[in-house]
Amino acid sequence: MTGRQADALDRLFRAYGLDVPDGPGAPIDLAGLFGRTAPVVLEIGSGMGDTTAAMAAADPDRDYLAVEVHTPGIANLLDLVERHVLRNVRVAKGDALELVRRLPSGSLDAVHVFFPDPWPKARHHKRRLIQPTHVALLRDRLTPGGVLHCATDWAEYAEAMRETLDADPELVNPHEGFAPRPAHRPVTKFERRALLADRPVADLIYRRR
Repeated sequence: MTGRQADALDRLFRAYGLDVPDGPGAPIDLAGLFGRTAPVVLEIGSGMGDTTAAMAAADPDRDYLAVEVHTPGIANLLDLVERHVLRNVRVAKGDALELVRRLPSGSLDAVHVFFPDPWPKARHHKRRLIQPTHVALLRDRLTPGGVLHCATDWAEYAEAMRETLDADPELVNPHEGFAPRPAHRPVTKFERRALLADRPVADLIYRRR
């Protein structure tokens, strides 16, 4: 971490951060966490936080809960929260699925999964985030009409995601295929790398019935 990031982590995590413990525990009170009642967007794998910060700044009427395991990324997002005075962002440190298990059913307005690890080797596919049991858990936490938005630059993973999401009976794809790239999703570092390498980026946007 840079000195600035380390300082932000030390000063701001208590106010804007959340440790995700392993195993069963009490449900997370989202209204208490944010200090208000508003629609909540879950950002899984927020990386260095630039995308989360940009989307939260442009969308002040919703709250953004980012979850990440990479400490420098958490620290960088906290620094962005302070610099841009983002009152609608909280940062969780730990396993995303453990966090989701602690959220009440129907409590999320949207879930974003942007450029998750594709685990390209076949023997590692079981580690992928977008698989049937995980999708069922994420969908359960969405409010009716809530959005599950995924993006990837790995063509094989994009097809696997689409097959998995199409198979969930409670999810609807309004685009009947891959979605046009939405203007509200900022271009990420991974997306820039993909474009430089001529890898197409696929967006998949589904709604809970």
